[in-house]
Amino acid sequence: MKSINYQEGVVVTATEFKQNFGKYLDYTEAQNDVVITKNGNKIARLTPYVTDIEQYFTVRENALDYQYGGKKVSYEEFMVISEKSTLRMELINGEIYLMGSPNIGHQEILGRLYLLFNEFFKGKKCRVFLAPFDVHFKKKDIKEPDVMQSDVLVACDLENNVTAKGRYMGTPTLVIEILSDSTRSKDMIDKLNTYMLAGVKEYWVIDTKQESIMIYDFDDYQIDILRVFEKGNTAQSIVFNGLSVDVESLFNELI
Repeated sequence: MKSINYQEGVVVTATEFKQNFGKYLDYTEAQNDVVITKNGNKIARLTPYVTDIEQYFTVRENALDYQYGGKKVSYEEFMVISEKSTLRMELINGEIYLMGSPNIGHQEILGRLYLLFNEFFKGKKCRVFLAPFDVHFKKKDIKEPDVMQSDVLVACDLENNVTAKGRYMGTPTLVIEILSDSTRSKDMIDKLNTYMLAGVKEYWVIDTKQESIMIYDFDDYQIDILRVFEKGNTAQSIVFNGLSVDVESLFNELI
């Protein structure tokens, strides 16, 4: 029996497929689908292998969300892609950003910050979390949330904001980003804007090049205070009284 060509690909019987397996494997390798039938019913589909990144670009190309101008990936599409992927990624203003592996200096600073923050919040209501940890930021007057992985975050609203699957759906009170050459612009502009519009109270930016800490305080979805702390200073939280980091100690003897 001859195969039949439809828009969905080539449709063949199970017998035909078994007898000409190599032929249809080559057909699939050429980026075509093969649909297999048995007793007139479709029972299986042989499709080309698609990597995570190829799948992302395919979905992105077909996306119909124009909210931010141009073709975008919707929040729902991002969730499908991210849940099936092993790649680390963020969704900001409808764009997917793939996240690279951090360097050793980044990780050493991250570890130091976590130890300091975890000790400060021990026995308190708020909890400290490290990336990778997805947070769904719902921005003021914007329908589509952003999904980002802050390097460090302090969550004080865990009650009633954790799903049955263990997904945190609240808004952190404080977030920290450690700058790198590849993320500097995103962290200083896009993420700052998202945090501000999502109701985060305080944003720490750790600048490894300048060896400084910038602390943004947000009020009514706007920047209220910006303080910069350099070596010789102690960075003081605006929201959490007593939470502080000695700048020189944070950057001392990094590899």
